[in-house]
Parts: sequence; structure tokens; C-alpha cells
Amino acid sequence: MSVLQQMDKRTAFATLSRFRAEFYECRSGRGDALFELADALLCTEGPVRTLVDLALAPEHRRGHGALYGGLSNGRLDVARLRRTLAGLPLPKAADGRLVLAADVSPWLRPDAATAPDRSFCHTYRRGEGKHQMIPGWPYSVIAALEMGRTSWTAPLDAIRLEPGADVAAVTTAQIHDLVERLVAAGQWTDGDLYVLIVLDAGYDAPRIAHLLEGLPVEILGRMRSDRVLRRPTPPRVYDPKGDPPPKHGGEFVFGDPDTWGTEQAVTVTDTRLYGKANARAWDRLHPRLTKRAAWLDHDGPLPLIEGTVIRLRVEHLPSGGENKPVWLWWSRTDATTADIDRCWQSFLRRFHLEHTFGMIKQTLGWTKPRLRSPEAACRWTWLVVAHTQLRLARPLAADLRRPWEKPAEPNRLTPARVHRGFRNLRAKTASPARAPKPSRSGPGRPPGSKNRRAATRQEVGRVLATGEAFTRPAHHKKGTKPWRTGKEGVSADG
Repeated sequence: MSVLQQMDKRTAFATLSRFRAEFYECRSGRGDALFELADALLCTEGPVRTLVDLALAPEHRRGHGALYGGLSNGRLDVARLRRTLAGLPLPKAADGRLVLAADVSPWLRPDAATAPDRSFCHTYRRGEGKHQMIPGWPYSVIAALEMGRTSWTAPLDAIRLEPGADVAAVTTAQIHDLVERLVAAGQWTDGDLYVLIVLDAGYDAPRIAHLLEGLPVEILGRMRSDRVLRRPTPPRVYDPKGDPPPKHGGEFVFGDPDTWGTEQAVTVTDTRLYGKANARAWDRLHPRLTKRAAWLDHDGPLPLIEGTVIRLRVEHLPSGGENKPVWLWWSRTDATTADIDRCWQSFLRRFHLEHTFGMIKQTLGWTKPRLRSPEAACRWTWLVVAHTQLRLARPLAADLRRPWEKPAEPNRLTPARVHRGFRNLRAKTASPARAPKPSRSGPGRPPGSKNRRAATRQEVGRVLATGEAFTRPAHHKKGTKPWRTGKEGVSADG
């Protein structure tokens, strides 16, 4: 092993140890039980199916009563934990910029009739593969993306969406607060490239770009293939009749090639899985806004939110399916060919977040506990988010591969393989949790008695609304920070 590799491992071990100590300090009530529960979650091999199984792990030295007591009555300083995550080493793109992805993932609770604050969550591929609305707790998650072929991301924030919340407004406030924490942690300074925010088609990218105006961010979002945008306002021509000049130019219909005109940039890239990737870009296109839905309460004239539209078409898909084009909207104009390639490649990296959701749901069992309280669900969610310890331990983990698995290069292990060997690394790091005190179990309910206090049945909230809950005051100017956020739609525990 080279001296440089040894120094890298020492740095990684020191970073992991510091995070574990800070992670413990974020707990102010029943902190020992919560900390050992997080260790048991990361050290238990195989998928987590029930919470009580984690109480049997050697790392959890307390009984199952302490496990449930910590989730129900423990206290967690979420704001401090968010600042800690923002200060960790984060993956960056080849040009040195931060790339963040936001998405909503549901914790489905269709049979939890007594669980409050449930909403109808949009799900796919359940039953007969149809789109369904199933009751549950939706969470908005933001993570930093890593470039290249990988399944690693760095989760930085998670917020539970309450019934009636505006997804775009809550996500906008979430991005704003996260960017401020990144700036305070020194992750972005004046002169650095703007942070790129990647969104899927479920978000209104132009609206989010308008609400985040003044922050060092760029918005890249996918648009539906049936959208219609407008070109810039044509030059004003003298009209003796005195009619007002038009506010919008001609239409740009995604489904009508006759309306596209000449593109400003074209790139062709050879890819390993998709063949040739053809990207075409049109500059200075904007949606035509109306005084309805999210813009119903907007003061003053509606803005013109111009950006660059990118059409990506690949030669073939690895699955053999139909290679439909992907339409992207970028919040900047005057794009170069390098900007076009960077945008569509960054959008493809957004799907790394799906690997993270699969990891925390299928292996770490994020949605397996049958918790009734939303506050307890938020505490459990942040324990799962703390699996960032696996990312910090990535340079330290040994390749404990199965006989049928291929060897992996150093520092190229998947999250599942690092999770497999985290128990050995955990034994070498200091554990700030105190030893449990001797105690006896309570008497519990007498045998044969019935529960005479039935839990209240809760109604399922309406579908997430589109009203504007995140607004900019009238006195706000670009570059200033007097933002305000509507309190509805965000849980108290984050």
C-alpha cells in the first residue's frame, strides 16, 4: 500500500469518527438508545424486516423497549444534523460544481387507519403496473450526485410533506435552506460555479427557478412531451393604430417539429449503453403563464421565465424499449455545446437517487416499521439518512464479496458491499453511547384483558395541492435573502 493510500485512509477514518461523535451530540433525549439503533441498522446484514429484529443485534445493548421508547419519546436536533451533513466532504462534478437532485419518495401506509397526516401518494408498478394513489407519508429528499457509473449519492435533507402541501413550494424552501447551509459550510464561495439542481417532470422547473432567483443555483428539469412554450418577444414595429406590442413570440410545440425552427446547438455523443446520443438545444424559450393555479395570488404582472430547451434522443435503450425523446429545460440562456452535454449527462445521473431509495427501502428497511406517530417516523427517517456513514467508510471497507460476485476495484465498492463490512469498521471507531443501566421490564397489560382505549381513526388527506406557499415579499430584490415560507406543508420534525 502506498503512503498516499494510507493518508487517504487516515483522513477517511478521522472524518468517520468525527461524524459519529457529532451524530451522537445531535441527540438530546434517549440519545444512547437512538445511537445504538442506528449502529444496529448499519451492522445488521441482510434486509431489515422489523424493528424488533434490530434489538437482537450485538451493537444494540438495550432491550426492545428502549428501541421503541427512543423512537417514540427521543429528541433529535434536526437542524444541527442538517448542518453536520452539509459540512461533510461532498461529491462534485468534473468541473468542480455541486449537483443536487430532489425527488419525492412515499412511505406507503395503506392499512394504517389510525396513523395521522397521511396523504394519497402517486405510485407506479404496483398490482397490474398501473398508476395508483395509495395512502402514505411522502418525503421530499435532496441528495448530492456523484458523477460516473455509481450507485452512491450523499443525502442531505429529508422533509415529510403534510396533506395539502404544495410540492413545488416546499421543495423550493427546502432547496433554499440547503443552499444557505452549503454556503455557510464553505461548500460554495464567490467565484465558484453555480450549484446545479436536477428535477424530474413532476416539478415546475420554471416556477422553481423564478422563486430561487438571487441564489447561486441553476435549475435543470424534465418537461412533458406535450408542453408548449413561447419564443422571445419579437422586435416592436411601429403601428399607427396604437395596438400594444405582443408579449409572447411564436409557439414552440414539443410534439410539432414544424414549430421548432433552427436549433442553436447540436451535439452527438457516443455512449456505451445507449449508442449515439443526439442533443439539440433552442435558446430563450419561456412558458406562457396565466393567473391561475400556482400563479393565482401573484402580485403584479406575470414574469417571463426564459431558459434553454434541450431535446435528447438516444439510438437505443438497453432494455430494448422505445427510445422516446427526453425534453429538458435549463434556467440559463446562451448555452454552448459543452453546457448542453453537461446538462443531459447530469440529468441521467439523477437516476442514481433511485438506487439510494432502493437501498434504504429494501436493505435498510426504511418503510418497514409500522409506526403510528408521524414524529416517530421522522426520527426513524433521520436515522436512515445517517447511513451516510457508509459513504464515509467507503475507502476503508474491505471487499467481502460472495463467491459468485466479481471482484471490485479499491474504492469502487457498492453501498451493499460497504454495508456488509461496516460491522468490522464500527468496532475500530469509538462509540460515545453509554452502557445501559440494569432494569426490569414493566408489568404490561394483565393477561386476558382487552384494550379499552381504541385509537382514533384518521382520515386520509387530499392530494398534494398546487397553491403557492413559498412567496417572495414585495420588497425583495435580487441578491438579498428576505425569504419567507408558508408554515403549512412542512412537518415540525423536518
